Amino acid sequence: MKIEVTDTPSESELAAISEGLTAFNTIDVGPSGRQSLAVLIHDDAGKTIGGISGYTAWGWLFTQWLFVPESLRGQGMAGKLLDAAEAEASTRGCFGAWIDTFNPQALKAYQRQGYAIFGELPDFPVGRSRFFLQKKLSPR
Repeated sequence: MKIEVTDTPSESELAAISEGLTAFNTIDVGPSGRQSLAVLIHDDAGKTIGGISGYTAWGWLFTQWLFVPESLRGQGMAGKLLDAAEAEASTRGCFGAWIDTFNPQALKAYQRQGYAIFGELPDFPVGRSRFFLQKKLSPR
């Protein structure tokens, strides 16, 4: 056996980790039912300019990335994106949602959307805190 540290893992190396963990978790707590979920913002030409990328698993929505272009900020766009993602997650049977951020403006937007802080990681990055937030959803 050999341990290697790399910043260039191959797709097959990453797949070995993912598949192994997925198999372990399935035996441990049952299948996740993981499904990708994206909510996209398109410009007038149809180009994707922002949105949400995440997934649902084990009854939870996880918003991994949320990006609103500068020209659309301050207009409630983050809330509209989250509304759409939460509605789809509820349709999928999700009962909760979680998200994290180290951006103070995003933190306020998520709190306005009904998310509550459940954890904080100070100095991530240095000088800021990374906040972890959750929200209860009503499965449909």
